[in-house]
Amino acid sequence: MALDELKSAIPDFAKDLKLNLGSVIGNSELPQQQLWGTVLACAIASRSPKVLAELEPEAKANLKPEAYTAAKSAAAIMAMNNVFYRTRHLLSDPEYGTMRAGLRMNVIGNPGVEKVDFELWSLAVSAINGCGQCLDSHEQVLRKAGVDRETIQEAVKIASVIQAVGVTLDAEALLAE
Repeated sequence: MALDELKSAIPDFAKDLKLNLGSVIGNSELPQQQLWGTVLACAIASRSPKVLAELEPEAKANLKPEAYTAAKSAAAIMAMNNVFYRTRHLLSDPEYGTMRAGLRMNVIGNPGVEKVDFELWSLAVSAINGCGQCLDSHEQVLRKAGVDRETIQEAVKIASVIQAVGVTLDAEALLAE
């Protein structure tokens, strides 16, 4: 199992990450598609080759092809949107907020899976990428669709742990060189 391989690669000083990784994935109450779509989108967003190499095969095995593609699409579109909207929010000139984005984002309207799943994956990627405006937007859509705060927090926990594992393993690899 790739998850076990990833956990075994985590150094002892980051034991909490090892335990949290097993918990947020192994004990998640999210439905399989939401869980593994979140895992895949976050593994991509983490930018860690090791994390992606270990988690992608298991995600692919647990997702239908359309969900696998949609999770990758969520990571891709949010990589763009998080930079754009975070920048627009951080600029002190409010005029940028009134300007047309002019960026194609059709996948958000037609992701190929349930909108709630795609929104959850987009929210998790936005947490990794640190875009407050996107986090607010996706959280509001999810809450209006009846998703409870516990489910939203579960996705953010997955994002935070996957990101931390990626940072830790990539740093260890660099330090070992």
